[in-house]
Amino acid sequence: MTILVTGSTGNTGRPLTATLRARGADVRATSRTPGPDTVPFDWTDPRTHPRALAGAHTIYLVPPPLTLDPTPLARPFLAAARTAGVRRVVLLGSLAELRGAPAPAPGGSPGGPPGPAALAAAVRSFPEWAVLRPSGFMQNFTGAHPVAAGIRERGEIRSATGEGRLGWIDAADIAAAAAELLLAPGPVAGEYVLTGPESLGYAEAAAIIAAAIGRPVRHTPAPVAELIRRNLDAGMPEPFAAALVGVDTDIAAGSEDRVTDTVRRLTGRPPRSFADFVRTRPGEWSTA
Repeated sequence: MTILVTGSTGNTGRPLTATLRARGADVRATSRTPGPDTVPFDWTDPRTHPRALAGAHTIYLVPPPLTLDPTPLARPFLAAARTAGVRRVVLLGSLAELRGAPAPAPGGSPGGPPGPAALAAAVRSFPEWAVLRPSGFMQNFTGAHPVAAGIRERGEIRSATGEGRLGWIDAADIAAAAAELLLAPGPVAGEYVLTGPESLGYAEAAAIIAAAIGRPVRHTPAPVAELIRRNLDAGMPEPFAAALVGVDTDIAAGSEDRVTDTVRRLTGRPPRSFADFVRTRPGEWSTA
């Protein structure tokens, strides 16, 4: 049975694809810029969807990025998936809630569930389904992410999270949990909140990184307007940029201060700690 992996070159898709193939699964990896081991898939180009879906039984669904409402693009694809015979969908959702103004239904009446909630509802209509709701990715501290850039350039993390904490999780642990659900021999149905082994605020994360790299890293408060501008400069559309900063204020109020044992229950092993994640990346925050 073929497992279709959307977003196969992303933070969770890459380790998931490797894990599934290592376990002997028939994987169809997709990407907007396909290579030798992937097939083309573009949310905005329905012509790429039939080839991706042909013969697929199961889908790992990474929603269209950088939008408050992925449903207009995802719903037709899911309808085509149902027609193609797909039975199981595992959706990468989020513990954070991106809030924006819901779009009205035709005729001006209030619409249905906004954004990600509507997509999750569409996924639940399949015979077998799972919605993953991970906390913040540890990968947000790496690469081109604005948090990582601030650490490298100024030794500083700026946010509106205050003393709020969240259960940072390695994307590889999300992928490991997803693999278990995609390969499960029995029926699958449920939502899964995924976190790392501990809840940390940015100040604690900064201290762990500072100890690892041998130079100061601090967490300082930033006004909302500054953070929105930072997100816009990173190429995010304005509604999404503002909603993402809204997540900071939710974190400050305690919305993500939780730890679950879901990764251990699904995979049989504990999730990776933030300190261990940092230790394996000695050059990530180098200024050289």
